[in-house]
Amino acid sequence: MAQNANVTANSTDAFAKPNQRPASPNFSSGPCKKRPGWSADALDTRVLGRSHRSKFGKERMEEVIDRSRAILNLPDDYLLGVVPASDTGAVEMALWSLLGPRGVDMLAWESFGSLWVTDVLKQLNLPDVRVMEAGYGKLPDLGAVDFDRDVVFTWNGTTAGVRVPNGDWIASDRKGLTVCDATSAIFAMELPWDKLDVVTYSWQKVLGGEGGHGIIILSPRAVERLESHNPAWPMPKIFRMTKGGKLIDGIFRGETINTPSMLVVEDAIDALKWAEDIGGLDGLLKRTRQNRAHLDEWLAKSDWAADLSEKPETASNTSMCIKIVDPWALSLPSEKQAALPKRISQILEAEEIAMDINGYRDAPPGLRIWGGATVEPSDVKVLLPWLDWAYATVKAEIQAG
Repeated sequence: MAQNANVTANSTDAFAKPNQRPASPNFSSGPCKKRPGWSADALDTRVLGRSHRSKFGKERMEEVIDRSRAILNLPDDYLLGVVPASDTGAVEMALWSLLGPRGVDMLAWESFGSLWVTDVLKQLNLPDVRVMEAGYGKLPDLGAVDFDRDVVFTWNGTTAGVRVPNGDWIASDRKGLTVCDATSAIFAMELPWDKLDVVTYSWQKVLGGEGGHGIIILSPRAVERLESHNPAWPMPKIFRMTKGGKLIDGIFRGETINTPSMLVVEDAIDALKWAEDIGGLDGLLKRTRQNRAHLDEWLAKSDWAADLSEKPETASNTSMCIKIVDPWALSLPSEKQAALPKRISQILEAEEIAMDINGYRDAPPGLRIWGGATVEPSDVKVLLPWLDWAYATVKAEIQAG
Protein backbone atom coordinates (compact mmCIF):
# COMPACT_ATOMS: atom_id res chain seq x y z
CA MET A 1 0.00 0.00 0.00
CA ALA A 2 1.18 3.50 -0.78
CA GLN A 3 -0.18 4.91 2.50
CA ASN A 4 1.07 4.12 6.00
CA ALA A 5 -1.66 1.91 7.41
CA ASN A 6 -0.32 2.29 10.98
CA VAL A 7 -0.97 6.00 11.41
CA THR A 8 -3.57 6.80 14.04
CA ALA A 9 -5.33 9.81 12.57
CA ASN A 10 -9.12 9.48 12.45
CA SER A 11 -9.83 11.73 9.50
CA THR A 12 -9.65 11.07 5.78
CA ASP A 13 -7.67 14.33 5.58
CA ALA A 14 -4.74 12.47 7.13
CA PHE A 15 -4.06 10.67 3.85
CA ALA A 16 -3.26 11.87 0.39
CA LYS A 17 -6.18 10.88 -1.77
CA PRO A 18 -5.57 9.43 -5.23
CA ASN A 19 -5.65 12.06 -7.93
CA GLN A 20 -7.84 10.29 -10.46
CA ARG A 21 -11.52 9.50 -10.06
CA PRO A 22 -13.59 6.90 -11.94
CA ALA A 23 -15.75 8.42 -14.65
CA SER A 24 -18.63 6.45 -13.14
CA PRO A 25 -18.90 5.33 -9.50
CA ASN A 26 -21.40 2.56 -10.29
CA PHE A 27 -19.89 -0.82 -9.42
CA SER A 28 -23.06 -2.49 -8.12
CA SER A 29 -23.50 -6.23 -8.77
CA GLY A 30 -27.16 -5.77 -9.62
CA PRO A 31 -28.83 -3.86 -10.99
CA CYS A 32 -25.59 -3.03 -12.74
CA LYS A 33 -24.13 -0.01 -14.48
CA LYS A 34 -25.80 1.15 -17.68
CA ARG A 35 -23.81 0.90 -20.89
CA PRO A 36 -21.28 3.71 -21.55
CA GLY A 37 -23.00 6.80 -22.89
CA TRP A 38 -26.47 5.58 -21.96
CA SER A 39 -29.29 8.12 -21.97
CA ALA A 40 -33.04 7.71 -21.83
CA ASP A 41 -33.10 9.80 -25.00
CA ALA A 42 -31.58 6.83 -26.85
CA LEU A 43 -34.67 4.68 -26.24
CA ASP A 44 -37.29 4.28 -28.94
CA THR A 45 -40.56 5.19 -27.20
CA ARG A 46 -42.94 4.69 -30.13
CA VAL A 47 -44.20 1.43 -28.66
CA LEU A 48 -45.10 2.94 -25.29
CA GLY A 49 -48.84 3.06 -24.84
CA ARG A 50 -49.27 0.34 -27.44
CA SER A 51 -50.30 -3.25 -26.80
CA HIS A 52 -47.49 -5.77 -26.56
CA ARG A 53 -49.81 -7.98 -28.63
CA SER A 54 -49.91 -5.46 -31.47
CA LYS A 55 -47.88 -6.09 -34.61
CA PHE A 56 -45.39 -3.39 -33.59
CA GLY A 57 -45.20 -4.65 -30.01
CA LYS A 58 -44.49 -8.20 -31.15
CA GLU A 59 -41.85 -6.92 -33.56
CA ARG A 60 -40.02 -5.22 -30.67
CA MET A 61 -40.21 -8.40 -28.59
CA GLU A 62 -38.94 -10.45 -31.52
CA GLU A 63 -36.09 -7.99 -32.02
CA VAL A 64 -34.79 -8.41 -28.49
CA ILE A 65 -34.97 -12.20 -28.93
CA ASP A 66 -33.26 -12.18 -32.32
CA ARG A 67 -30.46 -9.82 -31.25
CA SER A 68 -29.84 -11.88 -28.11
CA ARG A 69 -29.64 -15.12 -30.07
CA ALA A 70 -27.20 -13.63 -32.57
CA ILE A 71 -24.83 -12.16 -29.97
CA LEU A 72 -24.81 -15.40 -27.95
CA ASN A 73 -24.22 -17.55 -31.05
CA LEU A 74 -27.10 -19.72 -29.93
CA PRO A 75 -27.57 -23.00 -31.86
CA ASP A 76 -30.41 -22.86 -34.35
CA ASP A 77 -32.41 -25.53 -32.52
CA TYR A 78 -32.24 -23.80 -29.13
CA LEU A 79 -35.13 -21.56 -28.07
CA LEU A 80 -34.91 -18.21 -26.25
CA GLY A 81 -37.89 -16.54 -24.63
CA VAL A 82 -38.74 -13.61 -22.37
CA VAL A 83 -40.46 -14.68 -19.14
CA PRO A 84 -41.74 -13.00 -15.96
CA ALA A 85 -39.94 -12.14 -12.72
CA SER A 86 -36.31 -11.69 -13.73
CA ASP A 87 -33.77 -14.51 -13.47
CA THR A 88 -35.50 -15.80 -10.35
CA GLY A 89 -38.70 -16.33 -12.31
CA ALA A 90 -36.82 -18.07 -15.12
CA VAL A 91 -35.05 -20.45 -12.71
CA GLU A 92 -38.27 -21.25 -10.85
CA MET A 93 -40.04 -21.86 -14.17
CA ALA A 94 -37.37 -24.41 -15.08
CA LEU A 95 -37.42 -26.15 -11.70
CA TRP A 96 -41.20 -26.41 -11.46
CA SER A 97 -41.69 -27.41 -15.10
CA LEU A 98 -38.83 -29.85 -15.70
CA LEU A 99 -37.79 -31.61 -12.50
CA GLY A 100 -39.29 -34.85 -11.27
CA PRO A 101 -38.69 -37.68 -13.78
CA ARG A 102 -35.12 -38.27 -12.55
CA GLY A 103 -33.16 -37.77 -9.40
CA VAL A 104 -31.47 -34.40 -9.21
CA ASP A 105 -28.03 -33.21 -8.10
CA MET A 106 -28.18 -29.69 -6.66
CA LEU A 107 -24.91 -27.73 -6.57
CA ALA A 108 -24.57 -24.72 -4.27
CA TRP A 109 -21.64 -22.60 -3.15
CA GLU A 110 -23.31 -19.27 -2.52
CA SER A 111 -26.68 -17.80 -1.56
CA PHE A 112 -28.64 -18.09 -4.81
CA GLY A 113 -27.62 -21.69 -5.41
CA SER A 114 -28.71 -22.39 -1.84
CA LEU A 115 -32.12 -20.85 -2.58
CA TRP A 116 -32.66 -23.28 -5.46
CA VAL A 117 -31.76 -26.14 -3.12
CA THR A 118 -34.36 -24.94 -0.62
CA ASP A 119 -37.04 -24.71 -3.30
CA VAL A 120 -36.40 -28.21 -4.59
CA LEU A 121 -36.28 -29.76 -1.13
CA LYS A 122 -39.02 -27.81 0.66
CA GLN A 123 -41.37 -26.56 -2.05
CA LEU A 124 -41.26 -29.31 -4.68
CA ASN A 125 -40.47 -31.98 -2.06
CA LEU A 126 -38.64 -34.17 -4.57
CA PRO A 127 -37.76 -37.56 -3.07
CA ASP A 128 -34.39 -38.15 -4.73
CA VAL A 129 -32.17 -35.10 -4.25
CA ARG A 130 -28.43 -35.03 -3.65
CA VAL A 131 -27.10 -31.69 -2.37
CA MET A 132 -23.47 -30.87 -3.06
CA GLU A 133 -22.43 -27.75 -1.21
CA ALA A 134 -19.24 -25.79 -0.66
CA GLY A 135 -18.45 -22.73 1.42
CA TYR A 136 -17.80 -19.28 0.06
CA GLY A 137 -14.65 -19.26 -2.02
CA LYS A 138 -14.87 -22.92 -3.02
CA LEU A 139 -16.66 -25.17 -5.51
CA PRO A 140 -18.25 -28.54 -4.70
CA ASP A 141 -16.57 -31.65 -6.09
CA LEU A 142 -17.63 -31.40 -9.74
CA GLY A 143 -16.26 -34.86 -10.39
CA ALA A 144 -18.89 -36.36 -8.07
CA VAL A 145 -21.83 -35.12 -10.17
CA ASP A 146 -23.93 -37.90 -11.72
CA PHE A 147 -25.17 -36.89 -15.17
CA ASP A 148 -27.62 -39.76 -15.32
CA ARG A 149 -29.53 -37.40 -13.03
CA ASP A 150 -30.71 -33.85 -13.62
CA VAL A 151 -28.19 -31.25 -12.46
CA VAL A 152 -28.94 -27.71 -11.24
CA PHE A 153 -26.15 -25.19 -10.72
CA THR A 154 -25.09 -21.57 -11.08
CA TRP A 155 -22.35 -20.90 -13.62
CA ASN A 156 -21.09 -17.95 -11.62
CA GLY A 157 -21.89 -17.47 -7.94
CA THR A 158 -22.92 -13.82 -7.90
CA THR A 159 -22.56 -13.43 -4.15
CA ALA A 160 -19.33 -15.43 -3.84
CA GLY A 161 -17.39 -14.43 -6.93
CA VAL A 162 -16.70 -18.11 -7.68
CA ARG A 163 -17.46 -19.67 -11.06
CA VAL A 164 -17.12 -23.06 -12.67
CA PRO A 165 -13.90 -22.90 -14.72
CA ASN A 166 -15.40 -24.35 -17.92
CA GLY A 167 -17.83 -27.00 -19.12
CA ASP A 168 -15.37 -29.90 -19.30
CA TRP A 169 -16.86 -31.49 -16.17
CA ILE A 170 -20.28 -31.82 -17.82
CA ALA A 171 -20.87 -35.14 -19.59
CA SER A 172 -21.63 -34.94 -23.29
CA ASP A 173 -23.54 -38.25 -23.15
CA ARG A 174 -25.64 -37.22 -20.15
CA LYS A 175 -29.10 -38.72 -19.66
CA GLY A 176 -30.35 -36.01 -17.32
CA LEU A 177 -30.81 -32.31 -18.01
CA THR A 178 -28.42 -29.56 -16.99
CA VAL A 179 -30.18 -26.48 -15.62
CA CYS A 180 -27.83 -23.49 -15.38
CA ASP A 181 -28.50 -20.18 -13.69
CA ALA A 182 -26.14 -17.99 -15.74
CA THR A 183 -27.41 -14.55 -14.83
CA SER A 184 -24.04 -13.05 -13.84
CA ALA A 185 -22.09 -15.13 -16.37
CA ILE A 186 -23.82 -14.80 -19.71
CA PHE A 187 -22.36 -12.17 -22.07
CA ALA A 188 -19.20 -12.22 -19.90
CA MET A 189 -18.07 -15.86 -19.92
CA GLU A 190 -18.00 -18.47 -22.66
CA LEU A 191 -20.83 -20.96 -22.27
CA PRO A 192 -20.66 -24.39 -23.97
CA TRP A 193 -24.15 -24.67 -25.39
CA ASP A 194 -23.81 -28.37 -26.15
CA LYS A 195 -23.39 -29.00 -22.42
CA LEU A 196 -26.36 -26.90 -21.29
CA ASP A 197 -30.03 -27.78 -21.60
CA VAL A 198 -31.61 -24.88 -19.74
CA VAL A 199 -29.97 -21.49 -19.23
CA THR A 200 -31.53 -18.55 -17.40
CA TYR A 201 -30.54 -14.93 -16.97
CA SER A 202 -31.85 -11.38 -16.70
CA TRP A 203 -30.99 -8.12 -18.43
CA GLN A 204 -29.91 -6.47 -15.15
CA LYS A 205 -26.40 -7.88 -15.06
CA VAL A 206 -23.84 -7.76 -17.89
CA LEU A 207 -26.16 -5.79 -20.19
CA GLY A 208 -26.90 -3.22 -17.49
CA GLY A 209 -30.63 -3.51 -18.21
CA GLU A 210 -33.67 -2.97 -16.04
CA GLY A 211 -35.45 -5.55 -13.89
CA GLY A 212 -38.68 -7.49 -13.97
CA HIS A 213 -38.01 -9.78 -16.91
CA GLY A 214 -36.06 -13.00 -17.27
CA ILE A 215 -34.75 -15.03 -20.18
CA ILE A 216 -35.03 -18.80 -20.48
CA ILE A 217 -33.08 -20.78 -23.09
CA LEU A 218 -34.09 -24.35 -23.89
CA SER A 219 -32.26 -27.10 -25.75
CA PRO A 220 -34.17 -29.70 -27.80
CA ARG A 221 -33.67 -32.13 -24.90
CA ALA A 222 -35.36 -29.69 -22.54
CA VAL A 223 -38.28 -29.26 -24.93
CA GLU A 224 -38.64 -33.03 -25.14
CA ARG A 225 -38.81 -33.20 -21.34
CA LEU A 226 -41.42 -30.45 -21.22
CA GLU A 227 -43.66 -32.23 -23.69
CA SER A 228 -43.34 -35.65 -22.06
CA HIS A 229 -43.44 -34.73 -18.36
CA ASN A 230 -46.57 -33.79 -16.43
CA PRO A 231 -45.53 -32.34 -13.04
CA ALA A 232 -47.23 -33.79 -9.99
CA TRP A 233 -47.87 -30.35 -8.48
CA PRO A 234 -50.19 -27.51 -9.50
CA MET A 235 -48.46 -25.17 -11.96
CA PRO A 236 -48.86 -21.40 -11.55
CA LYS A 237 -49.81 -19.67 -14.79
CA ILE A 238 -46.53 -17.79 -15.08
CA PHE A 239 -44.59 -21.08 -15.04
CA ARG A 240 -46.56 -22.87 -17.76
CA MET A 241 -44.62 -23.51 -20.96
CA THR A 242 -46.88 -26.25 -22.37
CA LYS A 243 -50.55 -26.67 -23.20
CA GLY A 244 -52.09 -30.02 -23.97
CA GLY A 245 -48.65 -31.65 -23.85
CA LYS A 246 -47.18 -29.31 -26.48
CA LEU A 247 -44.76 -26.43 -26.09
CA ILE A 248 -46.32 -22.98 -26.14
CA ASP A 249 -43.89 -21.84 -28.80
CA GLY A 250 -45.25 -18.30 -28.91
CA ILE A 251 -43.23 -17.61 -25.75
CA PHE A 252 -40.13 -17.88 -27.92
CA ARG A 253 -41.53 -15.58 -30.62
CA GLY A 254 -42.28 -12.62 -28.39
CA GLU A 255 -45.70 -13.66 -27.07
CA THR A 256 -45.03 -13.28 -23.36
CA ILE A 257 -46.96 -15.10 -20.64
CA ASN A 258 -47.92 -11.84 -18.95
CA THR A 259 -47.68 -8.17 -19.90
CA PRO A 260 -44.07 -7.01 -20.25
CA SER A 261 -42.73 -3.51 -19.70
CA MET A 262 -42.09 -2.30 -23.22
CA LEU A 263 -39.84 0.43 -21.82
CA VAL A 264 -37.63 -2.27 -20.29
CA VAL A 265 -37.68 -4.11 -23.61
CA GLU A 266 -36.53 -0.96 -25.43
CA ASP A 267 -33.74 -0.54 -22.89
CA ALA A 268 -32.62 -4.13 -23.54
CA ILE A 269 -32.61 -3.51 -27.29
CA ASP A 270 -30.44 -0.44 -26.71
CA ALA A 271 -27.95 -2.50 -24.67
CA LEU A 272 -27.86 -5.23 -27.30
CA LYS A 273 -27.18 -2.69 -30.05
CA TRP A 274 -24.28 -1.33 -27.99
CA ALA A 275 -22.95 -4.87 -27.59
CA GLU A 276 -23.06 -5.31 -31.36
CA ASP A 277 -21.23 -2.00 -31.85
CA ILE A 278 -18.30 -3.08 -29.65
CA GLY A 279 -17.85 -6.40 -31.44
CA GLY A 280 -20.62 -8.62 -30.10
CA LEU A 281 -19.73 -11.39 -27.69
CA ASP A 282 -15.99 -11.06 -28.33
CA GLY A 283 -16.14 -7.37 -27.42
CA LEU A 284 -18.10 -8.05 -24.26
CA LEU A 285 -15.71 -10.80 -23.17
CA LYS A 286 -12.70 -8.58 -23.83
CA ARG A 287 -13.97 -5.83 -21.54
CA THR A 288 -14.78 -8.17 -18.65
CA ARG A 289 -11.39 -9.85 -18.96
CA GLN A 290 -9.68 -6.45 -18.85
CA ASN A 291 -11.56 -5.60 -15.67
CA ARG A 292 -10.45 -8.87 -14.09
CA ALA A 293 -6.85 -8.33 -15.20
CA HIS A 294 -6.73 -4.94 -13.49
CA LEU A 295 -8.00 -6.44 -10.24
CA ASP A 296 -5.53 -9.34 -10.43
CA GLU A 297 -2.62 -6.97 -10.92
CA TRP A 298 -3.67 -4.98 -7.88
CA LEU A 299 -4.31 -8.05 -5.71
CA ALA A 300 -0.85 -9.39 -6.51
CA LYS A 301 0.64 -6.32 -4.79
CA SER A 302 -1.86 -5.89 -1.97
CA ASP A 303 -0.87 -6.63 1.62
CA TRP A 304 -4.43 -6.49 2.96
CA ALA A 305 -6.76 -7.94 0.29
CA ALA A 306 -7.12 -11.26 -1.55
CA ASP A 307 -9.66 -12.83 -3.85
CA LEU A 308 -12.47 -14.67 -2.10
CA SER A 309 -12.09 -17.48 -4.64
CA GLU A 310 -9.45 -19.95 -3.48
CA LYS A 311 -8.33 -20.75 -7.05
CA PRO A 312 -7.55 -18.27 -9.84
CA GLU A 313 -9.33 -20.38 -12.45
CA THR A 314 -12.60 -20.15 -10.50
CA ALA A 315 -12.43 -16.40 -9.78
CA SER A 316 -15.27 -14.44 -11.35
CA ASN A 317 -14.65 -11.65 -13.84
CA THR A 318 -18.05 -10.10 -13.14
CA SER A 319 -18.94 -10.24 -9.42
CA MET A 320 -15.35 -9.83 -8.27
CA CYS A 321 -15.26 -10.53 -4.52
CA ILE A 322 -12.32 -9.73 -2.29
CA LYS A 323 -11.71 -10.57 1.36
CA ILE A 324 -9.55 -8.80 3.92
CA VAL A 325 -6.49 -10.82 4.91
CA ASP A 326 -4.47 -8.28 6.89
CA PRO A 327 -3.49 -10.15 10.12
CA TRP A 328 -4.37 -7.02 12.10
CA ALA A 329 -7.93 -7.09 10.73
CA LEU A 330 -8.29 -10.82 11.31
CA SER A 331 -7.34 -10.33 14.97
CA LEU A 332 -10.34 -8.06 15.53
CA PRO A 333 -13.59 -9.31 17.07
CA SER A 334 -16.00 -10.64 14.43
CA GLU A 335 -18.33 -7.64 14.64
CA LYS A 336 -15.44 -5.26 13.94
CA GLN A 337 -14.24 -7.42 11.07
CA ALA A 338 -17.71 -7.16 9.54
CA ALA A 339 -17.72 -3.41 10.08
CA LEU A 340 -14.49 -2.87 8.10
CA PRO A 341 -15.86 -3.32 4.55
CA LYS A 342 -19.08 -1.52 5.48
CA ARG A 343 -17.09 1.51 6.58
CA ILE A 344 -14.88 1.34 3.47
CA SER A 345 -18.01 1.34 1.35
CA GLN A 346 -19.48 4.28 3.26
CA ILE A 347 -16.33 6.35 2.75
CA LEU A 348 -16.14 5.62 -0.96
CA GLU A 349 -19.83 6.37 -1.43
CA ALA A 350 -19.42 9.69 0.39
CA GLU A 351 -16.55 10.51 -1.97
CA GLU A 352 -18.72 9.39 -4.94
CA ILE A 353 -15.95 7.00 -5.95
CA ALA A 354 -17.76 3.65 -5.68
CA MET A 355 -21.39 2.84 -4.96
CA ASP A 356 -22.73 -0.42 -3.52
CA ILE A 357 -19.49 -2.39 -3.20
CA ASN A 358 -19.95 -3.88 0.26
CA GLY A 359 -19.96 -7.67 0.09
CA TYR A 360 -23.17 -9.67 0.10
CA ARG A 361 -24.75 -9.89 3.56
CA ASP A 362 -24.30 -13.68 3.88
CA ALA A 363 -20.75 -13.75 2.49
CA PRO A 364 -17.56 -13.38 4.56
CA PRO A 365 -16.78 -9.70 5.26
CA GLY A 366 -15.33 -8.13 2.14
CA LEU A 367 -15.99 -6.06 -0.96
CA ARG A 368 -17.73 -6.94 -4.22
CA ILE A 369 -16.86 -5.01 -7.38
CA TRP A 370 -18.84 -5.53 -10.55
CA GLY A 371 -16.60 -6.08 -13.57
CA GLY A 372 -19.20 -6.74 -16.26
CA ALA A 373 -18.89 -5.33 -19.75
CA THR A 374 -20.73 -2.07 -19.11
CA VAL A 375 -18.05 -1.06 -16.59
CA GLU A 376 -15.13 0.75 -18.21
CA PRO A 377 -11.84 -1.08 -17.54
CA SER A 378 -10.22 2.31 -16.98
CA ASP A 379 -12.68 2.92 -14.12
CA VAL A 380 -11.74 -0.35 -12.40
CA LYS A 381 -8.06 0.58 -12.68
CA VAL A 382 -8.68 4.02 -11.21
CA LEU A 383 -10.83 2.62 -8.39
CA LEU A 384 -8.17 0.32 -6.95
CA PRO A 385 -5.88 2.95 -5.34
CA TRP A 386 -8.98 4.35 -3.66
CA LEU A 387 -9.54 0.97 -2.00
CA ASP A 388 -6.06 1.21 -0.49
CA TRP A 389 -6.76 4.74 0.69
CA ALA A 390 -10.11 3.84 2.21
CA TYR A 391 -8.74 0.74 3.96
CA ALA A 392 -5.84 2.71 5.46
CA THR A 393 -8.30 5.37 6.60
CA VAL A 394 -10.61 2.88 8.31
CA LYS A 395 -7.68 1.09 9.92
CA ALA A 396 -6.45 4.34 11.35
CA GLU A 397 -9.92 5.18 12.67
CA ILE A 398 -10.16 1.89 14.51
CA GLN A 399 -6.64 2.10 15.90
CA ALA A 400 -7.33 5.59 17.15
CA GLY A 401 -10.33 4.25 19.05
